[in-house]
Amino acid sequence: MTDTASAPTTTVDPGEIAKFEAMAADWWDPEGKFKPLHMLNPCRLDYITRQIAAEFGRDLSASDPFAGLRILDIGCGGGLLCEPMARLGATVVGADAAARNIPVARLHAEQSGLTIDYRHTTAEAMAEAGEQFDVVLNMEVVEHVASPPDYLSACAALLRPGGLMLASTLNRTPKSFLMGIVGAEYVMRWLPKGTHEWSKFLTPDELYGLIRGAGLQPLDRKGFVFNPLGWSWSISDRDLSVNYVTASRKPEAA
Repeated sequence: MTDTASAPTTTVDPGEIAKFEAMAADWWDPEGKFKPLHMLNPCRLDYITRQIAAEFGRDLSASDPFAGLRILDIGCGGGLLCEPMARLGATVVGADAAARNIPVARLHAEQSGLTIDYRHTTAEAMAEAGEQFDVVLNMEVVEHVASPPDYLSACAALLRPGGLMLASTLNRTPKSFLMGIVGAEYVMRWLPKGTHEWSKFLTPDELYGLIRGAGLQPLDRKGFVFNPLGWSWSISDRDLSVNYVTASRKPEAA
């Protein structure tokens, strides 16, 4: 276990970590402070599993389709993505810079009968230790770090050649300000006020540029769209105006 304070380099923003430390106990409460993630999770998982299956030639209808894959969920929180990946047969490491998230995640995995390697550490510390993964899940993290270029470079270093990174964030648009901040934090009160800073949101083109700068090849991007009438999320090819996700690959070694 690596303490973020002792990591040689880090893009961790202490103020951002403090926000999530304060909410740690609520991770598995579907009506609590992480209600938006619980609502979004089926949509996220659909995209994640389909991308991994396509990239590595796996049949999602098979037993343990992700067996043999080593997957990292960076910024894992309470383990909302780690647990489904473990159930699909992957070897899963969940890493988070917020120390209070790790015991919550470990306890829930134990209660669920799952073996998941949870660590209080950073992407930079793991990269410097030489860790390698087939897949890096980088979901709703990049908008919370101090230096997105350095953070994404560390994530890229964690991928084996041919490895896949899935990264999601919020677009920087007037609509994302209204829905992601005003709506989620002030009107619906799904999240504590100040959880997000609109100025830290990245447009899809900006994120693609950072991904390329980290040495990865962008493959795909889709929008996650909330329907307030059906109270549900869906994946969109066209609407990336608020939440969106990208897939990118690390080139094979020459």
